[in-house]
Amino acid sequence: MPSPSWSPHPTVLRVTAYAACLVVVGMALSMVLGVLGQLALVLFPVAVALFATRALSIPAGWLRARGWRPAPAAAVTLVSALLLVVGLVALIAPPMIDEFSHLGPTLDEGVTEIEDWLVEDSPWDLTHADVENAREDIVERARDALRHSEDQVTKGVQTVVTGLAGLLLATILTFFALKDGPRFVHWLDERTPKARRPHVRVVAQAAWAALGGYLRASALLGLLEAIVIGGTMAIMGAGLVIPVMILTFAAAFVPLVGATVAGVIAVLVTLAAGGLVPALVVAVVAVLVQQLDNDLLAPWIFGKNLELHPVVILLSIAAGTALFGFAGTVMAVPVTATVLTSIAALRSQVDLEGAADPDVGSPMVDVTTPGPAGAP
Repeated sequence: MPSPSWSPHPTVLRVTAYAACLVVVGMALSMVLGVLGQLALVLFPVAVALFATRALSIPAGWLRARGWRPAPAAAVTLVSALLLVVGLVALIAPPMIDEFSHLGPTLDEGVTEIEDWLVEDSPWDLTHADVENAREDIVERARDALRHSEDQVTKGVQTVVTGLAGLLLATILTFFALKDGPRFVHWLDERTPKARRPHVRVVAQAAWAALGGYLRASALLGLLEAIVIGGTMAIMGAGLVIPVMILTFAAAFVPLVGATVAGVIAVLVTLAAGGLVPALVVAVVAVLVQQLDNDLLAPWIFGKNLELHPVVILLSIAAGTALFGFAGTVMAVPVTATVLTSIAALRSQVDLEGAADPDVGSPMVDVTTPGPAGAP
């Protein structure tokens, strides 16, 4: 029996205290993530509005610098952007729909060519009956999947309706952000305690710069992908090169998923126009481009513009996808960049203040205390 004065070793107590703190922090973080998941219907339009505001603030600011009032400048900028998007959709959608309408016979020809190669030239000992049985099995599995996907179709319709409502909300928020953004910043600055105003300003400027860096990096990555895939399609004699390049450029703003969707569309367009072999060439190039982008170019370009290590970017995308799905994939890099850049800027500001005043670290000293008379 231990003596009454017995107590655990200090190391055990320290580890237990840390473990208890980690449990509490983990539970609090889990609750926060749950609340954020419930508020996704509101938070995602807000995020889209922030992206749009950051991109459109340049032309809106240009108009305001030339004497335009805030409301007309915001309206003209937003309407011009919407007309541009509608024009691009009108440029892309009709020719692609027309091209895909001829895809059925091409797919049948491609399947027949693959079947002939498997039976006659492949190293496997297969007969037409074996290939036909495998084909029927695949078709039957696809039909079963369609029968069990009615709930998924309903959820997909609900998702589309929710997405349209979110886009409408994002458009309204973007207009007011372009119109009243400076006023809101001034209002927020006046209501921030004077001791914290320099810190809040530094954090806001760093977050705004990080968001701009993300948009620039995505645009550069999309441009590179569009040039490579579009050039390959042109060499293979496929049509709709320009629409596919535009779609590839736009898809680059959705990490991982966007590049995959754009690559599949490029392959289908090439298959409809040029046949199986050109489509396979485009598919190989698209896969290589995606691997090169995901493993090398994207981390390097994002890291260059956002001052983040490539490993941080890859881990943030993985964590965002695991926690919030598609929305997490889209928002992972900008949120991580904004948070880390803001923390680094705040730390630099605090260090700068500490270097200017050696007593700033003392809890008895108020950093907002004015200096001697006549001092700035």
